[in-house]
Amino acid sequence: MKYQIGDDILVLHSNEEGKVVEIINDKMVMIEIRGVKFPAYMDQIDFPYFKRFTEKKLIPSKKLVPKTFIDQIPKEKPQPNTIKVATGVWLSFIPKFELDDFNDEVVDILKIHLVNNTDQPLKFIYKQQFNGVSNFELLNEIQPFHDFYLHDIAFASVNDSPSFFVEFSLKQPQKNKANYFETSLKLKPKQVFQKVESLKENNDPTFSYLLYEKYPDKEIDFFPLDSLVAKGFKVYDAGRAREHLPPARSVIDLHIEKLADNHTSMSNFEMLTLQLNELEKWIDITVSHHQYELIVIHGVGTGKLREEIHDYLKTRKEVKYFINQYDARFGYGATIVYFEYK
Repeated sequence: MKYQIGDDILVLHSNEEGKVVEIINDKMVMIEIRGVKFPAYMDQIDFPYFKRFTEKKLIPSKKLVPKTFIDQIPKEKPQPNTIKVATGVWLSFIPKFELDDFNDEVVDILKIHLVNNTDQPLKFIYKQQFNGVSNFELLNEIQPFHDFYLHDIAFASVNDSPSFFVEFSLKQPQKNKANYFETSLKLKPKQVFQKVESLKENNDPTFSYLLYEKYPDKEIDFFPLDSLVAKGFKVYDAGRAREHLPPARSVIDLHIEKLADNHTSMSNFEMLTLQLNELEKWIDITVSHHQYELIVIHGVGTGKLREEIHDYLKTRKEVKYFINQYDARFGYGATIVYFEYK
């Protein structure tokens, strides 16, 4: 290996000096320049010793040099400004490769970075889970057009459905911008394996997912209702909103024949969309009534509906946990959801 951790290096295209902080694989290393870490290919860097040697000051010659007057000095051409284009906030994964027993290159770990490619400094709360169980949490800040190293996960753990939840807020609050913004990402093993293969073919260092493109504006807190009342619409006191909600249910059945009479003419996508919309509606009603338990009947089938239901439940902060186990009434075709309220 040409480089070792701690070696001084020179970035060839920018002529900046830094250090090697980690060996990623036989083609890439992680380098640090002025406190910023990023991956680099080994053919993009070199040792800085030749540059240092050639930059040593030469002994001035005693040969007379003709005087140069100020009006003879050519004006320096203005250098174009480097314009940084905002493309949003990303969650970026850097695979670290190693050789297995058969001398094949395989991914050992995924190094996770938060990339703020916007002009706004952000505060963030980051949480990572496996199968709904918390694995790592972090509260910190990230500057504009910077990346922030979060942590590593073993590549084998991609099979455990890793989920990522990030709550953002502006470091300098703005009146027209939301107080905070939540976003989430769930990795699907097949997609990750495809991205890694594509990454190796294209010789790319990372693969990334967009968390959001633009920080959202603040929702309107007040809406004038007098005009609606004049048109005959009913307006209720928000404090008595529960009186006008549909009654809560302890059991909901998402079998398609229970939801649509003409389901035989619907596509699989249309049926699944209708079922998930019905689930979301009754979860909202359950939360509005501060109900602590709900049974969701989804059947067994191929397991697609159950999987989508569980993915949705993981995104609801009011859901404490849920269980899909054998029940004498529903077999394995139902999930019991438990809620908590703060």
